[in-house]
Amino acid sequence: MKTLYSLLFLALLSTGLNAQKNKDKILSQLDNKTSFYSDIALKIWDYAEMGYLEVKSSALLQKTLQDEGFKITTGVAGIPTAFIAEYGNEGPVIAILGEYDALPGLSQQAVTEKKSAGKAAGHACGHHLFGTASAAAAISVKDWLKSTKTKGRIRFYGCPAEEGGSGKVYMTREGLFDDVDTVLHWHPSSVNASNPGAALANKSAKFRFYGVSAHAAGAPERGRSALDAVESMNYMVNMMREHIPQDARIHYVITDGGKAPNVVPDFAEVYYYARHKNRNVVIDIFDRITNAANGAALGTDTKMEFEMIGGTHELLPNLTLQKVMYDNLVAIGGFKYDEKELQFASEISKSLGQKQLNTTYTEGVIPYTENAKAYGSTDVGDVSFAVPTVGLGAATWVPGTPAHSWQAVAAGGTSIGTKGMMVAAKALTATAMQLFSNTDIIEKAKVEFKKRRGPDFKYKPMLGDRKPALNYRQ
Repeated sequence: MKTLYSLLFLALLSTGLNAQKNKDKILSQLDNKTSFYSDIALKIWDYAEMGYLEVKSSALLQKTLQDEGFKITTGVAGIPTAFIAEYGNEGPVIAILGEYDALPGLSQQAVTEKKSAGKAAGHACGHHLFGTASAAAAISVKDWLKSTKTKGRIRFYGCPAEEGGSGKVYMTREGLFDDVDTVLHWHPSSVNASNPGAALANKSAKFRFYGVSAHAAGAPERGRSALDAVESMNYMVNMMREHIPQDARIHYVITDGGKAPNVVPDFAEVYYYARHKNRNVVIDIFDRITNAANGAALGTDTKMEFEMIGGTHELLPNLTLQKVMYDNLVAIGGFKYDEKELQFASEISKSLGQKQLNTTYTEGVIPYTENAKAYGSTDVGDVSFAVPTVGLGAATWVPGTPAHSWQAVAAGGTSIGTKGMMVAAKALTATAMQLFSNTDIIEKAKVEFKKRRGPDFKYKPMLGDRKPALNYRQ
């Protein structure tokens, strides 16, 4: 009997050692392909294509995955730049999300001073890194599935227009995640972290006012100013801020206010966002914003219409998956700056008004906590209400760098960005391999997911039944 137990122990030990060897081999292969994936990321950084216009960025990622044996389905959810790449035909389905849209008005060179690259947009949220690392992870997981003969399907979701366009909402609405078991994602950051994410629900629209043009000095009585309507709306909404929950957020920008001071504008447009951690509060605030728009039109004798642009759910956490991803990120760890990177980072840090550079969480990982606070929004929120979802942040920016800044664009165009990207690729890969190897974790995550979502939950997209806003950046 003792001999039998000894043989069984040795067999289990051998299986565990072989599994670890396979894992280490796959992760080392990622290290060996750092230059290859860096080239892809920097091409997308250079393309800097805005939401729903990411033609070259999407095509490059599609080709990269297709060359690795993935089956590509293009134009999903009625979006030309959205796609799904899949490998495998049986077993659990694990999806990895990838983004690749840039932000308008944030053109920047990879230098330590604010200096435009002469383009209409820039990757101030690091989505060139996001899409590339996720594709790299999908390919690595495919290699592991193939080499170990493990049953499983790995999917890469090419997700355009995260920045205000709500691309994943349309993909969720179309049921593209209905047969997925778990979803993995990540996001560029100034630190390495894998805590339960929090994100605000968000609803956005463009309000358009139509008036009557006239000579502003010669015949002002004949005019009906669309700009007056916009300003009246803005005034009412700003007064409303006192009477909404203090953790809610409202932002706006006047996208068209007329062309000349001596011409009464017959058209004006204002673009609004409303956010809160609870989507029902967002819906209420947005309805009040719409009332302000109607009142402004009535008071200025103009006509108003609005177009829903985006709408996202808050993020639904899954602690079962989060702890697995955190452990994998800790095992992988961060990276150290070389001399050139340290000099670059120090200069960027000074531009942020910081007295000294602290790389603690570039080299390491922020300790695990479940007390995350929400500030921004993401269309991953809708995905998280469709399937158990988990994410992480990787230090692709200089510590202290805020997203949507020229400093984020600059670091994203250097080896600081691409080194952090590879940390994310390895963490995603390791997590997917662990889930495929131990499907009990997936089942436990599903139980938690159903409990958190609630038995009576019915998915209702915040942007309604409108078609994708393909021209919202034009």
